[in-house]
Amino acid sequence: MGFFWTIVALVVLLGLSWRYLGSYLAAVFDGRVHFLAPIERGIYRVVGVDPEHEQSWQRYASSLVIFSAISIGFTYLIFRLQGSLPLNPQHLGALPPVLSFNTATSFVTNTNWQNYAGETTMSYFSQIVALTTQQFVTPAVGIAVAIALVRGFSRHGTSTIGNFWVDITRCLLYVLIPIAFCFGIVFVAQGGVQTLAGPVNIHNHLNGVTQTIPRGPIAFMESIKQLGTNGGGFLNANSAAPFENPTGLTNFLSIYLVLVLPFSLTYTFGKMVGSVRHGATLLAAMVIIFGCWVGYTSYAEHQGNPAVAAAGVHQSTGNTEGKEVRFGDTSSALFGVASTSTSTGSANSSYDSFTPMGGMGLMTGMMLGEVTPGGDGSGLYTILIYAIVAVFIGGLMIGRTPEFLGKKIQAREIKLAGLASLVMPLTVLILTAIAVSVHAGRAGPLNAGPHGFSEILYALTSQGNNNGSAFAGLSGNTAFYNIVGAIDMLIGRFVIIVPALALGGALAEKHPVPTSVGTFRTDTPMFVGLTIGVILIIGGLTFFPAVSLGPIVEQLSHHRFF
Repeated sequence: MGFFWTIVALVVLLGLSWRYLGSYLAAVFDGRVHFLAPIERGIYRVVGVDPEHEQSWQRYASSLVIFSAISIGFTYLIFRLQGSLPLNPQHLGALPPVLSFNTATSFVTNTNWQNYAGETTMSYFSQIVALTTQQFVTPAVGIAVAIALVRGFSRHGTSTIGNFWVDITRCLLYVLIPIAFCFGIVFVAQGGVQTLAGPVNIHNHLNGVTQTIPRGPIAFMESIKQLGTNGGGFLNANSAAPFENPTGLTNFLSIYLVLVLPFSLTYTFGKMVGSVRHGATLLAAMVIIFGCWVGYTSYAEHQGNPAVAAAGVHQSTGNTEGKEVRFGDTSSALFGVASTSTSTGSANSSYDSFTPMGGMGLMTGMMLGEVTPGGDGSGLYTILIYAIVAVFIGGLMIGRTPEFLGKKIQAREIKLAGLASLVMPLTVLILTAIAVSVHAGRAGPLNAGPHGFSEILYALTSQGNNNGSAFAGLSGNTAFYNIVGAIDMLIGRFVIIVPALALGGALAEKHPVPTSVGTFRTDTPMFVGLTIGVILIIGGLTFFPAVSLGPIVEQLSHHRFF
């Protein structure tokens, strides 16, 4: 399918999903969907949860943090005991402690950063019980946080924002499991590998070489990898491997799955707060930035690699270095932008081989906070945080107390929104400064100069935004990068989630104020532009000096900007 028709088909499918899946999600979290009620009630009895009992934001946050901590410990234990557990046809041993900690943290924070090659490191048991389980659970956690924040806008005069255990249960039963199962069947039908038979050895009689072909339960992991904006693949080559991404259809569906829930949740927001127009306003801000980044990155990749051109090699089909011929340059760029503008991080090409400007498109998509459209749930609650900042700025412009959906935005809300919006840039920049200042950090990149700096900056930006993609030139499986990366991922996940929940609790306690002629409207094109401006200012101005030292200097060193 040509690039133009790919975009058209994607827009049509996402538009339909925005309306109907978004409405369905609102029904799920309002408790109006019951077709799996016996299973749902059974889960509540086992966990010991009263589904009618709601939680304050403090109890909601503590439940989330405790659950996540237990998940990290459980996942870490599986990695350390891997050699003695079943479903290990490769007879793989335990993972080292620091790698186990980094990987457990990675999958529990929805980052799926992989400092290992899956087919030579993880047993089938680890892939299924540890990794795939977290690929279902962590997007459910992100969506639950977003819904809790939405309830803060839709409710008034209450101290509760829902029940964490009920929200993740409903998300798993009614959303993630059924959708991932259906698309998993499609991936298998298209040729994705799904087996427990173990790797197979192939002997080439022509040259006498024997090759080991890895296999495993890949296809169904692939569907939740994309749907859950996880990104961690069974194989080291990720979605560039034909066992994970066998056809053009699966490549298209992968892009669709990455984007469908983050975009649809904006309709869910509008439905739950009683103003679909407000949901459409958030969607418009997401789509405008996403469309610009797709166009920019696709154009950059279609121009060819300036380093190759400097060597005197003519390129007539764009930058094909590190890309699958079956996908091409522009489709790979679309896949990359979709992956890095969400918290997915999956890849159907080598991002380290993108042109400097193309790589900057991927990097800056993360630096904007991954809100265009962002990860499952995380995109919605982060753009709502930016929207609150935009409301505050708008209120200052018209000289009155800012309001959003009838709720006054006062000092407490602005402090929480400011903390949540600045924690990621500060964390990434501080850790990048440390990495380039110590020998252990500088030993990681395989390239010198600006591209080596880009590899470090990209890695810490990716982990700080819970994305998980990488410039492959960085050797990340060291004690330094495993520990620093884990810290980066934990801060990037929970130091934003907790203020977001506190913000939801603060808003839920407020009573709406009536609108007047002086009210700054938050459902207009002007507010879309203001929100986009806030996103670009926080991401652009904060990271521009660092980006200037990396991809921009690298591009200029070839004396050609595009």
